Amino acid sequence: MFRIISFLVSGIAALACASVQAAPPALATSAPDSYTVTKGDTLWGISGRFLQEPWRWPEVWQMNESQIKSPHLIYPGQIIVLDRSGPYLRIGKAIGSGSAAAGLAVGDGRLQPKVYQTPVDEAVSTIPLKAIAPFLTRPLVIAGRSVEGAATIVATETSRVYLGQGETVFATGVSDGVDKWAIFRPGKPLVDPASRRRLGTEVQYLGAARVTERTNPTTLEIVEAVEEIGAGDLMLPAEGDLVFSYAPHAPGETIDARLVSIYRGVLETGKLNVVALSAGRLDGLEAGHVLALFRNRGTAVYKGSGMKSKAYALPEKRYGSVLVFRVFDHVSYALIMDTDGPATVGDAARNP
Repeated sequence: MFRIISFLVSGIAALACASVQAAPPALATSAPDSYTVTKGDTLWGISGRFLQEPWRWPEVWQMNESQIKSPHLIYPGQIIVLDRSGPYLRIGKAIGSGSAAAGLAVGDGRLQPKVYQTPVDEAVSTIPLKAIAPFLTRPLVIAGRSVEGAATIVATETSRVYLGQGETVFATGVSDGVDKWAIFRPGKPLVDPASRRRLGTEVQYLGAARVTERTNPTTLEIVEAVEEIGAGDLMLPAEGDLVFSYAPHAPGETIDARLVSIYRGVLETGKLNVVALSAGRLDGLEAGHVLALFRNRGTAVYKGSGMKSKAYALPEKRYGSVLVFRVFDHVSYALIMDTDGPATVGDAARNP
């Protein structure tokens, strides 16, 4: 499948997106005049070559609000040109045999459409999709304390204790009209480190099953197994494949969240790892939102000569940023994009 995309070389006629801040995005130190996109690049990474805050690239592309949820596509081989007057980023095309910076048909007042015929799956993504792919297709959080409404595996074929891909299970509570189901076990509760409020239950994904016969109990075939599956495991309707194509932007509401957990249960993590946040859809978060990370430095006690001890609450330090890619009612999952130190459970995540 191919997509034909035409870019106006001298500019993109679009309104600035709604998240534009008062001050224009600051250029990175030694920002180049141009950059040729290569395979494996991400929009965030490309923008980091030009901007101090890479997440603000929708502003320098002059994207309008409707485009934020479906950003235009960029492909390997295209040349990104920096117009420092905005600053703005644009697509240019190489001409002649000169250098990329000197041989670009831009800035001369002429509208020169450039047509690219490129496979859609080669388009440059916003962030590294491999880092979040498992989280886009698997159930992660169940609201509240119960799993009411979940189907239950009540038996396995030939009474085997644990099964794998291609084997048969029998389940109750399987809704009519739903053929593919995600299999899981309830995991740990997610608790807000600040308020101690229970936000939901994180589940352990085991695999997926497909209905083969509408019997009583329902007969299903296991079509994916990442762990052993057995009687007592629960099932929810499988979500369709999700594609993360959102451009980063600041939340429209004030967000004051905490890092609730880190994938695989560790206490601290770093860049390009997934964390759970204590705010979700009902708190004003949506996919594509960017939040700044703040480290709690704790309290220091000072005792001077002849003085009583005095405690000082040290100011927080902003040390990184996360991009939200999946939201539930009161929990969101985000990818750490930038950090100058480890991210720790309990750290704050707020508007950038």
